[in-house]
Amino acid sequence: MEKIRLYYDKANTLNMWFDDPEKEYICEESGEEVILIKDKNGKVIGLEKLNFLIPNVNINELPLETAII
Repeated sequence: MEKIRLYYDKANTLNMWFDDPEKEYICEESGEEVILIKDKNGKVIGLEKLNFLIPNVNINELPLETAII
């Protein structure tokens, strides 16, 4: 995984991409207003969180925690 891209839409949607968005093939609802975005092999390459609210935070300075598992 080279980098993670985050996009926040003012309609309260957060999109997170682990791979090239052009590889999107199918989306699957996983519950809790999260949609998994998969490539043609079924690998999750991104996700979309619906109704993601950020109260009074500068979106350009979001804290991010990462872990390698």
